[in-house]
Amino acid sequence: MEKIIELSGRIDSNNVEDVEKTVEQEINDFNGELIFDAKKLEYISSAGLRMILRFKKKNDTTKVINCKSEVYEVFEMTGFTEMMDISKALREISIDGCEKIGEGFYGVVYRIDPETIVKVYKKGNSIDSVKREIELARKAFVMGIPTAIPYDIVKVGDLYGSVFELLNSESLQKLIVDGADIDKLVQESVEVLKKIHSTTLSSNELPSQKENKISWVKDCANYLSAETVQQLIQWLESIPETNTMLHGDFHIKNMMLQNGELLLIDMDTLSLGHPIFELGAIYATYLGFACVNHNNPQEFLGITYEQSKKILDLTFDYYFEGKSQEYKEKVMEEASIISYLEVLWLRTRFIEKNNETQKQEIEFCIDYLTENLPKINSLVF
Repeated sequence: MEKIIELSGRIDSNNVEDVEKTVEQEINDFNGELIFDAKKLEYISSAGLRMILRFKKKNDTTKVINCKSEVYEVFEMTGFTEMMDISKALREISIDGCEKIGEGFYGVVYRIDPETIVKVYKKGNSIDSVKREIELARKAFVMGIPTAIPYDIVKVGDLYGSVFELLNSESLQKLIVDGADIDKLVQESVEVLKKIHSTTLSSNELPSQKENKISWVKDCANYLSAETVQQLIQWLESIPETNTMLHGDFHIKNMMLQNGELLLIDMDTLSLGHPIFELGAIYATYLGFACVNHNNPQEFLGITYEQSKKILDLTFDYYFEGKSQEYKEKVMEEASIISYLEVLWLRTRFIEKNNETQKQEIEFCIDYLTENLPKINSLVF
């Protein structure tokens, strides 16, 4: 439970007593989270700061939000930002007329100008989700992953967005549509993928893909036979916890080429686990979601089904360079199991009434898993 108190105008020695009495009357021994909204506050003196501190001592949850830059600087200069939660007002921007350069499950990416892009989070994503992705991007960057770092959080209408500086960059998707060499771009992307998979973290630093996938099986249990559910859980549980960093949504819309350097965006899906989980997600993106509707790659990625399948094949070729074709086909079979589990989980989680394609996709995944799961010997390589 929270109580929001608006502060406005100037707070100094001339009016601080009146302001404090007014706040006391409003909260009336309130014991929940106390939030001072400073959106309309123009100035605060040392007398006002001491007032804030008195409320903080009475209620440790007290925080100040929506500070203008000059007000925030006062809090920062006096050390208040180290003692309590104080945040700046978010800059508001418009995406009207901006080029849409990518879209994922959680957000849409727009180019604001030649130097910057913004990822606008879809409804249901809170400011905490935005902050979490920024922290994940910074973590990956520190670990040596070529990542675009968001430097600002903004408001876009009633949604939140994170801003990246990507000077004259283009997504791999746009480059491919414009006729770039798919083979070369995939080869470069796999080098980044291998860099990610060569990075290990401590347990619990990121979510576990193994736990995630097992929960998906349980969510889909009503659609699968008891035997298939048992087999899936058995194979998933046998996958070792490698603590390998995974991107989780590795595809051509989430890779930007800037001055010859490949940079990743959309880091909110970072996780830990065996690389088979990443390869399964890649399989799902390029082929799995096109199991019924072959126009899916065009609708989601902006490329043809043939181009999408080619990217998938090349990804496995370069990832397992030096391995036999038989070995690659075996891993692709394993990845397909993870892929169709993902498609099944998503399609059954968000069922659209009278959507015949969705029904066919669910049936396809059920049949595929039932038929192909007994043919594999493991889900690891």
